[in-house]
Amino acid sequence: MSQTLAVWLVLLLALVAANLPFVSQRLMAVLLLNSPKGLGLRLAELLVFYLLVGGFGLVLEWRAGQIAPQGWEFYAISLALFLTLSFPGFIYRYLLKHQPSE
Repeated sequence: MSQTLAVWLVLLLALVAANLPFVSQRLMAVLLLNSPKGLGLRLAELLVFYLLVGGFGLVLEWRAGQIAPQGWEFYAISLALFLTLSFPGFIYRYLLKHQPSE
């Protein structure tokens, strides 16, 4: 797999994973809950998905043979990017009017 394809794959996975807590009522998009998820649980899921996508990116970097050391700046910027990617899901969940189900 080329490095360009790996970068696009991680970005696409990050876009999907960042919005998944807001569009799904299931815990980690798998387990059905008895009560609706609150914002705190959604943010916790967002953090777990951030770590999973970061781990996937690290595996791809390891397979390419070039694991570069990262400082706190890298993690601060990547978390800010992940939060930015989650904005459409947040808008969908909390700011759009939903039709009541009948």
